[in-house]
Amino acid sequence: MTGGHCKLQWRADWAMRWAALEVDYEISGKDLIDSVRIGSRICRILDREPPAGFTYELFLDENGEKISKSRGNGLTIEEWLRYATPESLQLFLYQHPKKARRLFFDVIPRHVDDYQSLADAWVEQDGEQRLGNPLCYIHDGDPPLEPMPISFAMLLNLATVAHAEQPEVLWKFIRRYAPECTPERNPRLARLVEGALAYHRDFVAPKKKYRLPQPHERAALVELRDYLAGLAGGDGEGASAEAMQHEIYEIGKRHEFANLRDWFKAIYECLLGQSEGPRFGSFVAYYGIRETRRLIDEVLARTSDADDVADGVPA
Repeated sequence: MTGGHCKLQWRADWAMRWAALEVDYEISGKDLIDSVRIGSRICRILDREPPAGFTYELFLDENGEKISKSRGNGLTIEEWLRYATPESLQLFLYQHPKKARRLFFDVIPRHVDDYQSLADAWVEQDGEQRLGNPLCYIHDGDPPLEPMPISFAMLLNLATVAHAEQPEVLWKFIRRYAPECTPERNPRLARLVEGALAYHRDFVAPKKKYRLPQPHERAALVELRDYLAGLAGGDGEGASAEAMQHEIYEIGKRHEFANLRDWFKAIYECLLGQSEGPRFGSFVAYYGIRETRRLIDEVLARTSDADDVADGVPA
């Protein structure tokens, strides 16, 4: 049987299944539009009403190409759940079904944090507003709510600077900001800590690339270090993340960065080995003022020895 005859037979079998089982709704991918159209015609020939349908867009790989089981260029459910929660995957599947979406490892952190943002919003929303929240449909109107004192992205950044291999390293930072948190009281957070360590080990650490600060960046980092030293010397561990974030902005303004994004990019690239990062005031609140000051000192000490940071992580 030729390929064309096989495809026609498959479409006929599909239509007969609709008719025999009285299927009234079926979803299918964009690549099956012709099959749905022909199957619907066959169904009507059989004097049956074809089901109402919904056509969703395709998932793409990291290069924007169609995911194929034969090529193995996708991301499996098991791989997603190695790093993140089932709820974050449900959110990814629920949103924007008519848009082509990249399904690759780099979309995981954002969907973990997007899910938590929706959970936080749920608490403040009334009944009508909750109807517009995806969690209403993912959880049939009753989402499980566990306060999350730290984002997945922040866990990844803490794992970077602390070279964390074990969960207790991250829990030390979490308890600094939220002393009441424990793995027993916060099982979902415990799951994310494990996932963040695995994700950092597999995807973040291999791509880290630190650089040395330029002279004007070095001067700004010195002022930031001195500002933090003043906070630590005056029992500054109680300084708020917002207050520190404001001062970091002011330091960037005083050093006349053409774009303040360049100032934060310099912080991230020199201290974290990446071009993007968290709100740095929040990072300091979690990581610690003294620890952040030491991190800056380590970078400043290497400005005359490029080989120390060219290929890896600062000591």
